[in-house]
Amino acid sequence: MATLHILVVDDEPGIRAGINRILHNYIVSYPFMDEDIDFNLIDAATGEEAIDILNTAPIDIVLLDNKLPGMDGIEVLEYINQQQFDLAVMMITSYASLDLALDATKSGAYNFMPKPFTSQELRSNIDNVSKHLFLKRMTRKMQAEGKQIRFQFLSVLSHELKSPINAIEGYLKMMQERQMGDLINDYDRMIDRSLARLNGMRNLIMDLLDLTKMESGKKERKLREINLQTIAQTAMDTMEPYSIQKNVTMKLHTDGNTYLLADADEMEIIFNNLVSNAVKYNKENGLVDIYLKDKNNSLEITISDTGIGMSQQDVELIFKDFVRIKNSKTKAITGSGLGLSITKKMIDQYNGTIDVQSQLDVGTSFVVSLPRH
Repeated sequence: MATLHILVVDDEPGIRAGINRILHNYIVSYPFMDEDIDFNLIDAATGEEAIDILNTAPIDIVLLDNKLPGMDGIEVLEYINQQQFDLAVMMITSYASLDLALDATKSGAYNFMPKPFTSQELRSNIDNVSKHLFLKRMTRKMQAEGKQIRFQFLSVLSHELKSPINAIEGYLKMMQERQMGDLINDYDRMIDRSLARLNGMRNLIMDLLDLTKMESGKKERKLREINLQTIAQTAMDTMEPYSIQKNVTMKLHTDGNTYLLADADEMEIIFNNLVSNAVKYNKENGLVDIYLKDKNNSLEITISDTGIGMSQQDVELIFKDFVRIKNSKTKAITGSGLGLSITKKMIDQYNGTIDVQSQLDVGTSFVVSLPRH
């Protein structure tokens, strides 16, 4: 069991006692941590007293009221920022305002919680700040050890999951408060958006699992003769609902023997990534053509689209881990930045090749060559 030390800075004895009562014996845990966390609470009634404690005792989290006798909370926060203490600060105040929130954030506060707050609100915020502190310290440690890939892993995981979780939480609160009405049909749009967000999180997690299995060498491969025409058709069927929304037409063309000795799951991942990209980055009323061509000693796969295309500079980056092309045309398209990286790693395992030809506003073609032996 790990223990985080919380300094509660508030001039109201009732607030300090209430926070102590709510967090007494409270424990948080996360799947990515080796051990659970409990809390040791320390009180301070003034800013001056808080600074004395910060200078002499190890503190991990500060719950800081802004309106204090003597030094106010912002001054204490500025001192913490100047001293570069390794901790997280959450402001708590009954005098909430946008200016105060901006000042607090500018001075290094992680979060802002207005009074009065419920037990659940406090615990939820403590959950979030504890997770933030853990990830911050872990990424710093991994960077110091030179394990950049793990640092990127945690950074992407925390960033990519935070936005959909916040969105789903917001929709659930709106439903809980019946903000749109009392009929379930009033919330169809929110339910659809929440399900879409959950699907995006599931895809990210699956991408990360695929990557870690490959990097660790623990993925078991089952090689057998499979028909890539069937695999390609399954990938098209999977993307059909989205292609219908964008009015993108997909066509499959075959030439000769389309059987290959391969792992079916790996081939599905390759086709799913390439076909989904061809649809996602396409234009309205666009086309996706999938070609399977027998080249005797190899099988050639070409997936072409009439989409937004890429610059040559972007083409040189797309197979790197966690790389996503960001511009005005891609900002609304979700993804982990791992799909093409995983695809290339899998193709490399077959001693195959993947090449890209792309032109901005014209389209992109991926050409994969897989040896038969």
